[in-house]
Amino acid sequence: MNVGSLHLEKIQSMKTAFIFKMVVVLPSLLFVSYVLMTILGCTACLFGLGDKFYCGPYCFIGQILLGLHGCLLFLYYFSGY
Repeated sequence: MNVGSLHLEKIQSMKTAFIFKMVVVLPSLLFVSYVLMTILGCTACLFGLGDKFYCGPYCFIGQILLGLHGCLLFLYYFSGY
Protein backbone atom coordinates (compact mmCIF):
# COMPACT_ATOMS: atom_id res chain seq x y z
CA MET A 1 0.00 0.00 0.00
CA ASN A 2 1.20 3.43 -0.77
CA VAL A 3 0.10 6.77 0.57
CA GLY A 4 -2.15 7.46 -2.42
CA SER A 5 -4.16 4.28 -1.98
CA LEU A 6 -4.83 5.13 1.67
CA HIS A 7 -6.19 8.50 0.60
CA LEU A 8 -8.45 6.87 -2.00
CA GLU A 9 -9.80 4.42 0.60
CA LYS A 10 -10.63 7.33 2.91
CA ILE A 11 -12.44 9.17 0.10
CA GLN A 12 -14.40 6.03 -0.81
CA SER A 13 -15.36 5.56 2.85
CA MET A 14 -16.51 9.19 3.07
CA LYS A 15 -18.60 8.81 -0.10
CA THR A 16 -20.25 5.67 1.25
CA ALA A 17 -21.04 7.38 4.56
CA PHE A 18 -22.52 10.40 2.78
CA ILE A 19 -24.65 8.24 0.49
CA PHE A 20 -25.90 6.29 3.53
CA LYS A 21 -26.85 9.53 5.24
CA MET A 22 -28.68 10.80 2.15
CA VAL A 23 -30.50 7.53 1.39
CA VAL A 24 -31.38 6.35 4.91
CA VAL A 25 -31.18 9.18 7.43
CA LEU A 26 -32.82 11.99 5.46
CA PRO A 27 -35.91 10.00 4.43
CA SER A 28 -36.19 8.59 7.95
CA LEU A 29 -36.26 12.05 9.50
CA LEU A 30 -38.79 13.26 6.95
CA PHE A 31 -40.98 10.23 7.64
CA VAL A 32 -40.82 10.83 11.40
CA SER A 33 -41.82 14.47 10.83
CA TYR A 34 -44.71 13.36 8.62
CA VAL A 35 -45.96 10.82 11.17
CA LEU A 36 -45.75 13.27 14.08
CA MET A 37 -47.60 15.98 12.17
CA THR A 38 -50.24 13.45 11.06
CA ILE A 39 -50.79 12.30 14.64
CA LEU A 40 -51.06 15.91 15.78
CA GLY A 41 -53.52 16.71 12.99
CA CYS A 42 -55.69 13.67 13.71
CA THR A 43 -55.71 14.46 17.42
CA ALA A 44 -56.69 18.06 16.72
CA CYS A 45 -59.50 16.88 14.48
CA LEU A 46 -60.66 14.44 17.17
CA PHE A 47 -60.89 17.27 19.68
CA GLY A 48 -62.76 19.45 17.19
CA LEU A 49 -60.20 22.18 16.71
CA GLY A 50 -60.99 24.25 13.66
CA ASP A 51 -59.32 26.33 10.99
CA LYS A 52 -57.76 28.73 13.47
CA PHE A 53 -55.71 25.90 14.93
CA TYR A 54 -54.50 24.65 11.57
CA CYS A 55 -53.63 28.13 10.32
CA GLY A 56 -51.83 29.09 13.53
CA PRO A 57 -50.35 26.74 16.10
CA TYR A 58 -50.29 23.70 13.79
CA CYS A 59 -48.14 25.49 11.22
CA PHE A 60 -45.94 26.92 13.98
CA ILE A 61 -45.42 23.45 15.49
CA GLY A 62 -44.62 22.09 12.01
CA GLN A 63 -42.03 24.78 11.41
CA ILE A 64 -40.38 24.11 14.76
CA LEU A 65 -40.40 20.35 14.20
CA LEU A 66 -38.92 20.58 10.70
CA GLY A 67 -36.37 23.13 11.92
CA LEU A 68 -35.25 20.84 14.74
CA HIS A 69 -35.01 17.89 12.38
CA GLY A 70 -33.02 20.05 9.98
CA CYS A 71 -30.60 20.99 12.76
CA LEU A 72 -30.24 17.36 13.80
CA LEU A 73 -29.60 16.37 10.20
CA PHE A 74 -27.01 19.13 9.75
CA LEU A 75 -25.19 18.11 12.91
CA TYR A 76 -25.27 14.45 11.91
CA TYR A 77 -23.98 15.16 8.40
CA PHE A 78 -20.98 17.08 9.61
CA SER A 79 -20.16 14.96 12.63
CA GLY A 80 -17.47 12.32 12.38
CA TYR A 81 -19.93 9.45 12.68
